[in-house]
Amino acid sequence: MASQELNQALWNAANVMRSTMSADEYKNYLLGMIFYKYLSDRQLYAVVDLLEDRKPESLDEAQRLYEEARQSEDWEDLKAELEENYSFAIEPQYTFTALYNEINNKTFTTDHLRQAMRDIEQGGEAIRGQKLYEDLFEDFDIDSKSLGTTPAKRNAMLSDVMKELAHIDFTQYGADALGDAYEYLIGQFAAGSGKKAGEFYTPQAVSELITRIVTKGKEGEPAFSIYDPCMGSGSLLLHARSYINEDCRNGIQFFGQEISHTTYNLARMNMILHNVPFQYQHFRNGDTLGADWPTEEPTNYDGVCMNPPYSQHWSAAAGFLTDPRFQRYEKLAPKSKADFAFLLHGFYHLKENGTMGIILPHGVLFRGAAEGTIRKHLLEDGNIYAVIGLPAGIFFSTGIPTCIIVLKKDHVSRDVLFIDASKEFRKEKAQNFMDAEHIDKIMAAYDERKDVDKFAHLATFEEIKENDYNLNIPRYVDTSEPEPEVDLKAVCAEMQSIDADIQQTAKELFDMSTNLTCQDRETEESLAELLKVLQEG
Repeated sequence: MASQELNQALWNAANVMRSTMSADEYKNYLLGMIFYKYLSDRQLYAVVDLLEDRKPESLDEAQRLYEEARQSEDWEDLKAELEENYSFAIEPQYTFTALYNEINNKTFTTDHLRQAMRDIEQGGEAIRGQKLYEDLFEDFDIDSKSLGTTPAKRNAMLSDVMKELAHIDFTQYGADALGDAYEYLIGQFAAGSGKKAGEFYTPQAVSELITRIVTKGKEGEPAFSIYDPCMGSGSLLLHARSYINEDCRNGIQFFGQEISHTTYNLARMNMILHNVPFQYQHFRNGDTLGADWPTEEPTNYDGVCMNPPYSQHWSAAAGFLTDPRFQRYEKLAPKSKADFAFLLHGFYHLKENGTMGIILPHGVLFRGAAEGTIRKHLLEDGNIYAVIGLPAGIFFSTGIPTCIIVLKKDHVSRDVLFIDASKEFRKEKAQNFMDAEHIDKIMAAYDERKDVDKFAHLATFEEIKENDYNLNIPRYVDTSEPEPEVDLKAVCAEMQSIDADIQQTAKELFDMSTNLTCQDRETEESLAELLKVLQEG
C-alpha cells in the first residue's frame, strides 16, 4: 500500500505540469526534481547520524541541526565527511527542505534551485574520468519557456511541483520501493509520449521476459555482467537483478550505451535510485553504430539485451566491412534498416557461453538481399537459438508486431526454437498487455524446447535450409484453425424447412390480402396485381 501511495503522490506532482507540457517535456523536470529531493533527504539524515548518531524525528529537525552545524567550528569536518561518503555536500540553504521553507515564506528564487543542482553535480572524485553526478541535471532547464513565459511564472510552476513533493520523506522508503516508483513514473510518461516513448522505455512485461531469458543458467554467477547498447532509461538492465541470486546481485556489472543525452542521464538517475554502486556502472553517452564501445576490458559479457530503434537509418559506410563487429557477415545491414547492425554489435560483445536477446520487427526474419545474407551466416554458425513472436500493440511507441531473437555462440546443434506468442496478451482499451501467465507460458516452452501444438516448434537446421533460411514464424508454427466440415444433409433439410416457411407465409399473406377493399380503380388494379404475384409465388 505504501508503494501505491508513493506512486500516487509522485503522479500528483506530475499533474501540476500536465496541463501546460507534453509528457516528453515534463518527465525531465519531475524526474530531476524527485532525484534532487531524494539526494537532499538522504543527506539531511546523514547529517544527524554524523552529528548525533541517531535518526532525526523529521526532515525539519534535520534541517535545523544542519543549519546550526553550518555556523559551528566543526563545519569543514562535517562537509568533508559528507563529500567522502556521498560524493557531494548540498549547502544547508540549498536543501530541498530549505527551498520549500522559502516557498512558504515567499522568498524562493529559481537561482537557489540552480545552485543546489550545481553543488550536487560538482561534488566527489572522478571514477574512470567521470564524477558520479556530473552533468546529471543538464537537461533540467530552469529558464525554459515550457515552465512559464516569465521568471515569475517559472518560479510559480516549480514551487507548485515542490509543494506536491514536500510531504514525501524519501528516506522512509527502501531502494526497491523508490526505484520501483521511479520506474512507475517512467512507464506513465511513456504512455503519454507516443512514438517518443520508444527512446526510453521498454514495457515491464517485455523487460521481464527478455531478462529471464538472458540470465537463465547464470543466476549464481558471482560477477554477472550485462550489456545494453541501447539502454534507454536502463530498465532492461535493472530487471536482470530480479533473476540473479540475492547473494550475487550486488556484484552485477552493468554496461550500457545511449545516444540521447537526456535519456542517458535518466538511466544514471535510475541506477542511483536503485542503489547500484557507481563502480558497477559502466555507461557511455554515444552512438552504438559509430565507433565500437566498449573497447577496454572487459569487452564481452554474460548477457546482452537490446530494444533498439526499429528500422533506423545508419551510414552503412563501406569501411564497416572491415569492422570486427560486421566483417564476418559479408554484407552490411542496409542504410534504411539498421536492425542487423544493432544485432551484430550486441552479438560481438557476447561471451562464448552467454545469451543475447534483442527485440526487432518481424521483417528481419524474412527480408532478403543483405539481410538474408547476414541471417544465413548466423544460422549456419548456429548462433540463432530461438525466435519468439510477441503480440502487436504492447509497445507505446509502435503498434507493429515484434519478435525476440535469442542468440548464443556455443549452440552446436543449429536447431531453432520458434514460439508464436502473438495471442498471449490481455487487451485493455487501445493497448495490449502481457501478464505473468503469458510470460510463464512462453518461458515454459522456451525451457522445454519441444513442439507445442499451435504454439511452438523446434526446427532442424535442414528444415530451415529447405525454407531458404527464411525464419518467418508461420512457416514453422501453424496456428490456423481447420474449416468445420459441412453436413450436406443438414443443409438440405434446413433449406427445405425454410422453403416451407416461405410458402406458408405467402399463403397467409394472400388470404389476408383477399379481404382488402379499395376506394378507387387505380388501387384496385394494384391490389389485383399483388394478389396475382402472391398466388403465383
